[in-house]
Amino acid sequence: MIPQVSKEIIDLGDGRSISIETGKLAKQADGSVVVRMGDTMLLATVVSAKKATPGVDFLPLTVDYREKFAAAGRFPGGFFKREARPSDSEILTMRLVDRVLRPLFPDDYHAETQVMIQLMSHDETVMPDALAGLAASAALAVSDVPFSTLISEVRVARIDGKLVINPSRAQLELSDIDMMIGASKDSIAMVEGEMKEISEKEMVEAIKFAHEAIKIQIAAQERLQNLVGKKEIRTYEEERNDEAIYDKVRELAYDRCFAIAQEGTAKHERSEKFALVKEDVKAAFTEEELLENGDLVSKYYSKVNKEAVREVILQLGLRLDGRKTTEIRPIWCEIDYLPSVHGSSLFTRGETQALATVTLGTSREANQIDTPSEQGEEKFYLHYNFPPFSTGEAKPLRGTSRREVGHGNLAQRALKNMIPADCPYTVRIVSEVLESNGSSSMATVCAGTLALMDAGIQMTKPVSGIAMGLISDDKTGRWAVLSDILGDEDHLGDMDFKVTGTADGITACQMDIKIEGLAYDIMEKALEQARDGRLHILGKLTEVIATPKLEVKKHAPKIVTRIIPGNFIGALIGPGGKVIQELQKATGTTIVINEVDEQGVVEILGTDPDGMAAVMAKIDSIIFKPEMGGTYEVKVIKMLDFGAVVEYTAAPGNEVLLHVSELAWERTENVADVVKMGDVFEVKYLGVDPKTRKEKVSKKALLPRPPRDETKRPPKGEDKK
Repeated sequence: MIPQVSKEIIDLGDGRSISIETGKLAKQADGSVVVRMGDTMLLATVVSAKKATPGVDFLPLTVDYREKFAAAGRFPGGFFKREARPSDSEILTMRLVDRVLRPLFPDDYHAETQVMIQLMSHDETVMPDALAGLAASAALAVSDVPFSTLISEVRVARIDGKLVINPSRAQLELSDIDMMIGASKDSIAMVEGEMKEISEKEMVEAIKFAHEAIKIQIAAQERLQNLVGKKEIRTYEEERNDEAIYDKVRELAYDRCFAIAQEGTAKHERSEKFALVKEDVKAAFTEEELLENGDLVSKYYSKVNKEAVREVILQLGLRLDGRKTTEIRPIWCEIDYLPSVHGSSLFTRGETQALATVTLGTSREANQIDTPSEQGEEKFYLHYNFPPFSTGEAKPLRGTSRREVGHGNLAQRALKNMIPADCPYTVRIVSEVLESNGSSSMATVCAGTLALMDAGIQMTKPVSGIAMGLISDDKTGRWAVLSDILGDEDHLGDMDFKVTGTADGITACQMDIKIEGLAYDIMEKALEQARDGRLHILGKLTEVIATPKLEVKKHAPKIVTRIIPGNFIGALIGPGGKVIQELQKATGTTIVINEVDEQGVVEILGTDPDGMAAVMAKIDSIIFKPEMGGTYEVKVIKMLDFGAVVEYTAAPGNEVLLHVSELAWERTENVADVVKMGDVFEVKYLGVDPKTRKEKVSKKALLPRPPRDETKRPPKGEDKK
């Protein structure tokens, strides 16, 4: 039977379009769509369990995004010819979609839910991650899974002052903005991206521009819903509630939690006090009541605690640690903490601490990117680690988490545009979070800036970062923007807005909204407050080190880049790599050769200046090419019966035979009569002898020619004998 396919078109207004269709593929899923732009095609499916697992009190949502190598007509790299674990770029796309979708499910919906998106066909002019949010929402739109509102995501760029939706990768290279925005028809839900020092006003303009495009995409999803027939939302077992228990918990806990929240205590002290209140609340119930309704007691305590903390902030303008809404926690930092690394720093802000290290290398150490949608390399990259001890916990280590990948990527994007284009090094930053109580990713940005300057990397400008929060009350219309949020304020608040930048503009941002209907005036207030906080933190960084160190550390490798003609690459490498391997061993250096535009780009990395000088001399020797008729200084290095082997002093190792006939104008019977081992003198370069096809030099050509001896000339008219 031929499937009934329903399709809608989104016109981007510049000749490009996006189509959404359903009814052909994956019909056993609760919802499935194919989104196509150009030749890029994504299949998105959603499946949700009919019943929640007993005892689960949260939404077990999994968002999975995968790119198939076949989509780009390529084989997976390496020996294992099958798609394996997700790449960092796939994980980042999963996070982008997850962060927009998760808040839009009903609070009491706890059924296992899986959204899967896969790239089935790839077009080099279309970046698939910009379509993933649209695909996920459209799959939910044609399902019966409960979902409060439709959303979409777009990428926005700015090229020559003009904003563009969903640019190609080539266009993105020319842009000073690369932002992904996720939103519903009424409000922004997520923003993430990097910028080249744009203003707060320019950022808001880009978000508004993206939001208009998102509204058009949501309208298309609504048309598709109507076309296929909007499904009735499934019924599900709602959470148990008991007003009497809630009232009792609130009466027992609210005032005590309110009092603790305004004391301005440290994290562990505050946690212990709140835990004691919870124990006292539980003690007010009998064992039989707790056995039957213990889960409700715990849930209601958390709710009451949240209400009390939020009210302290809105009513008194006080925060959990005693700060005002605009106040930044105390900061201390230092550089050069680790003696053996190439660059290091410690950055501590309140109870959050990051230790950053910088390692310098050649292009050989660049991070290789090989995915179906992107191939290339990164010469600057940052890795972020968040061990459990940073929050005082003991947990098993199970590899790099999605969160670690996401936070590291944000910090990398914050710093990367401040690395000069002519930086000869591959630079790796590693941030170890040693303590965490809010915004360890922004601590990583600050620590990364300090470590880079300590390492002698000539950053264009230092970068700092800050995390902003929001507490709001729909009923009263009150709201407060919080600077430099704590971990608890992130958990209890309505927004997590991270902003990084220099003194002159924003370099990266990440915003997650947990409520619907964030007004633009609140966003603008948050950005303005973030700028003040960012500049305050930047001042603390520059007090420690204002400008990058002029030189790398003594034990850090120095790098010299040399360009040689492409036809000399083979000579420098040698047969089977013999020349370059022996040279590296003898000089203690690392030599990397890349061919670019038919030229050899030679990178010499080492800590010993003499060793690096020896490599440069060897290169000079290999590429040395004397010019016809030129005069060159040589040194005798070997004596032969028929001449002397000499080497050019300007190119040691570059040898040529000085034939006995070119030593002097007089006939030479014994080479040693004219030159000896170690003699230094000048010769004239005569080119290549057409008979022997070997290079020819002459000493006698630079000597005055003796006058002819007329007595040895035969009389005029006689035959020569």
